[in-house]
Amino acid sequence: MTDAASKAVAITQLLTRVLAEDRGRLLSALVARLRDFQLAEDSLQEASISALTHWGRAGLPASPQGWLLKVALRKAIDRLRSAQRATRNAANIAILAQYEAEEPEPEMIPDERLRLIFTCCHPALELKSQVSLTLRTLCGLTTQQIAAAFLDNDTTMGQRITRAKTKIAEAGIPFIVPDAPDWVARLNAVLTVVYLVFTTGYAKGAIAGRDLCEEAVFLARLLRQLRPDDAEIEGALALLLLTHARHKARMNGKGQTVSLTDQDRGLWDQVMIADGLTLIETALGRGQLGPFQLKAAIAACHVNNSGPDWPQITALYGVLLQFEPTDIVRLNHAVALGQAHGAGAAYPLLLPLAEALQDYQPFHAGLADVLARLGKVPEARVAYGAAIRLAAHQADVDFLTERVKNLPG
Repeated sequence: MTDAASKAVAITQLLTRVLAEDRGRLLSALVARLRDFQLAEDSLQEASISALTHWGRAGLPASPQGWLLKVALRKAIDRLRSAQRATRNAANIAILAQYEAEEPEPEMIPDERLRLIFTCCHPALELKSQVSLTLRTLCGLTTQQIAAAFLDNDTTMGQRITRAKTKIAEAGIPFIVPDAPDWVARLNAVLTVVYLVFTTGYAKGAIAGRDLCEEAVFLARLLRQLRPDDAEIEGALALLLLTHARHKARMNGKGQTVSLTDQDRGLWDQVMIADGLTLIETALGRGQLGPFQLKAAIAACHVNNSGPDWPQITALYGVLLQFEPTDIVRLNHAVALGQAHGAGAAYPLLLPLAEALQDYQPFHAGLADVLARLGKVPEARVAYGAAIRLAAHQADVDFLTERVKNLPG
């Protein structure tokens, strides 16, 4: 390889690393100034392309991040002027012009990512659009990677992301952190998006080179960094860590799902579990109880050295119902009650959920287990059959099929 080629490779690797580490921070700084998602993203992309040429010719700048921000702002101004919108955007151009002469150091680039994630997760956007836009802007996933995660084609996902950006602009969705009166509701919406990213990765594994579970943990850590001492953020991060710590034990050597109680605890990430337990203890100590703290506390009860603490889990689900009175939480409460006090206690609570959760695979799996423990074998076979038909992954099909084989008779 020639010296020129080696230099080009080194510069490309550096640029890739800078964007991987600071793309979200750079993009949020641009959006804060431009108030235009698409313009900010296009300008940063153009600046990145320019960097490959300029850095190779003039050498690396003292601050690659500052250089990218400066050039991206200049690209944005050029786009506005070339579009002959100078009259309507004169105020914006005047504000932007002050940045042309500056090349801020990385630590001087204001961190606007908290504002960015609240904008991406604004309730005016559809939930799937919130998730997609968050993955695109904060995590830097490509449209193709996001489409693969949601089993969409690239064009459809690209259109979804574009519509979300357009709606933010046309609806005048503010690029702000919500005030105290709206904080709890808006934060819950943000944490719900982060959790949905995690559960999508949990169900599908790594996709197109990106692990959505890791991306969700990154987002939760970012939120905690930007808003320290918030109990619900700490609870959400604890929930993700306590769940993700068990990922190596979720399947056996045959590729079958392994129930939590049968997992090899030697495969659990004990450091991650310790971090999660510390976080939830800290969060609960703040005396500001919320749904994500309760879910994390439930996850903590599942990783007890002596096995799941079902009575405590049942009690926690009872409290969670006060925050989230949904059929899915009622299902989880009933299953926990059945583990703590016997299948007979769970059965009457499951029956009223049958219609509402008829297409929800975990309901049929939970009902089948309760029926089997009650000795209602024919009914258990029917419920297992429904669970198998609704299973999204072969590992779950194999796990449930094995349960059917172990039924009496």
